[in-house]
Amino acid sequence: MFIDSHCHLNYKGLIEDQQGVLERARAAGVETMLNISTRASEWNDVIGVAEREGDVWASVGVHPHEADTHPDVETETLVERARHPRVVGIGESGLDFYYDHSDRDRQRDSFRSHIAAARESRLPIIVHTRDAEDDTHAILAEEMGKGAFTGVIHCFTASADFARKALDLGLYISISGIVTFKNARDLQETAKTLPLEKLLIETDSPFLAPVPHRGKPCEPAYVADTARFLAALRDEPLEKLSTATSANFRKLFAKAAA
Repeated sequence: MFIDSHCHLNYKGLIEDQQGVLERARAAGVETMLNISTRASEWNDVIGVAEREGDVWASVGVHPHEADTHPDVETETLVERARHPRVVGIGESGLDFYYDHSDRDRQRDSFRSHIAAARESRLPIIVHTRDAEDDTHAILAEEMGKGAFTGVIHCFTASADFARKALDLGLYISISGIVTFKNARDLQETAKTLPLEKLLIETDSPFLAPVPHRGKPCEPAYVADTARFLAALRDEPLEKLSTATSANFRKLFAKAAA
C-alpha cells in the first residue's frame, strides 16, 4: 500500500475524471492521498473532496506563485481554515525564484506567515522551493528558532547539502516522479542517502508523471511507479519502503492518522 503525500486532484488534467482518478489510485494500492491547495479560491473545493472521500485529506495554503495576489491571507486566516477536521497541513508555501511570478519579498512574507500558522495549528508546513535554497533554509532555520514546527520539503529536487540542512531541522523530504527521469542523476544520488525514517513519496499530479508514463497527465496511481523505482535505487524491498513512507506520512500528518 502507498500514500501519495502531495497531489492536486482539483487541477485540470484530473478534475475532468476525478472519480476515475481516485478509483485507479485505489486499484494501484494507494490508500491515502493529500490534496494540496495553492490559492484561497481553491480551499472550499479541495476540502470538499476530502469531505466526500474518506481516503483523501486536504491542505490550505498559498503557493509562492500566488503570493502577490493574496496579501490578505495571513496567519490567522490559515489557522482558522486549518481547524476543519479534514485539513491536515499548511501549504503549499515557500519560495520560487525560478519563475519569480511574485515579488520575492512578498514570497518571503507569505512563507513566514505559513510557518507561523503551522506552528500555531501544530500542523506540518508543505514547503515548495525552487532556485531558492539559501533563502529557504535561512527562513526555516530562523523561524525554527522562534518555536518548533514540523514540515516536509515537497517534490525534492534541491542539492544534497540542502537535504542535509532540512534533515538537521527535523524536516521530512518527499520524492516525486522526477527521480525516475534519465537526467535526474544528482537527485538519484541524493535519494539513495536519505534516511528512510524521514522519507515520503508523492506524485505532484497532474504534473511530473514518472517513467513509464512520461508525456501523460500524472495521477496518484503513479506513486506506485515512483516507489518501485526508488526502492530499486536504494536497494530496499518495495514493501519496506512503502511501509516506512506510509508510517512517516502518518507520523508527520498526525491529524490524518488520528
